[in-house]
Amino acid sequence: MTNLPHLSRRSFFRTSAAVAAAPVFLQGIPQLVAAPAPRPILKTLKIGMVGVPGSLTDKLKAAKQAGFDGIELDAPGFNLEEAKKAIAETGLPVDGTVCSSHWNVRHTSPDAATRKKALEHLETALRDTHAIGGNTVLLVVGKGEDGPESEIWPRSIENISKAIPLAASLGVYIAIENVWNQFLYDHDGSNNQTADKFVKYVDELNSPWVGMQFDIGNHWKYGDPGAWIRQLGRRVVKLDIKGFSRAQNNFTPISKCDLPWDSVRSALTEIGFSGWCAAEVGGGNVEYLRGVANEIKEVLKLA
Repeated sequence: MTNLPHLSRRSFFRTSAAVAAAPVFLQGIPQLVAAPAPRPILKTLKIGMVGVPGSLTDKLKAAKQAGFDGIELDAPGFNLEEAKKAIAETGLPVDGTVCSSHWNVRHTSPDAATRKKALEHLETALRDTHAIGGNTVLLVVGKGEDGPESEIWPRSIENISKAIPLAASLGVYIAIENVWNQFLYDHDGSNNQTADKFVKYVDELNSPWVGMQFDIGNHWKYGDPGAWIRQLGRRVVKLDIKGFSRAQNNFTPISKCDLPWDSVRSALTEIGFSGWCAAEVGGGNVEYLRGVANEIKEVLKLA
């Protein structure tokens, strides 16, 4: 698996047919979910956004009622049998997970024991994600506070690299998020920064199973997201979406920001992106979540 051509696997996931068939990748439980109608981008959201009481089945049912095509769980941390049951009962796939400990148990840590634990957690997330049919684990690689870039860059590369053979064998992407962690960009810098360091970092990991879960809103503060998408190109394997206003210097509802969505849409078309787009905003009930789903449709011009 690790010798697959770099573009062929990514190109496969960037066709509408592949996106339509995404739930078929529910390894071990392919009979549970029928594939949604073909479309270039599918809407998903974080499990923590679902502000309804009850079981995991109740939460997945609410997300589906709100108009989402999938959901991301936190891993490690969920019960496999409960998740399989919820998928079967609702018909809503879990398209991926978010590494639940990455903010506190970091691959950039100067402590070897912490890095070992971070690797164990990432490997558990990869296995659990595969077991319920997802194909991405969102990863924040660390924090700039763990040391100078000259130290935390190679330290985190070395640690994450140890998980790549497992990711390749399972067919699950390690999806690095561009997030406010003071690493790979200048937190106090200008708003015309480039994605140069993210490109170099991903490429240094040297695997088709490592890419970017590009957060469209996170770096509007630091650079043009359309330009970042074009520069990252084939490295973008998934999207996160939120609103950010430069004028207010704050996060906003997705459709109420000053983010240049025309540029984003054009860039996504140019790189041939098809796949999942995950909402990462405040949570709420079904009515609220339906509004979030509609905002995604509005700004990305989805059917």
